Amino acid sequence: MAVVLCTGSDLVLMETRKLILQGAGHKVVTVTNPSDISSACKEHIFDVAVIGQSTSADSKRSIAFLIHQHCPSAKILELYPANQHPAIEDADSWLEVPAQVPQELAQQVERLAKVETKQLPRTKQTRRLD
Repeated sequence: MAVVLCTGSDLVLMETRKLILQGAGHKVVTVTNPSDISSACKEHIFDVAVIGQSTSADSKRSIAFLIHQHCPSAKILELYPANQHPAIEDADSWLEVPAQVPQELAQQVERLAKVETKQLPRTKQTRRLD
């Protein structure tokens, strides 16, 4: 089970993502307002942060910055539409949506949560080393 932060601007898509991830056994916290990322990161240690596809490129980069700053141990998975390119160069992974099957999202989150990182043991005070 991974602890997942889901961010985005489309409430319907976020609810769908949440249901898919919860159905796969993950704990999901959703945030629609970037200013809420800090407080969410104070309450949880996230394994993966999913940034939704309907968010603008500039907003995605801003959200990624906030996640790096407040949730340094979280791996970032950027979702992006088929007719666009990823916006976050330093994301840990990307997934073009719509995916062929909805379970691809849950599988990608699971893979990211299992990947070892070059970091100190996970605590609230851990900072990114790379």
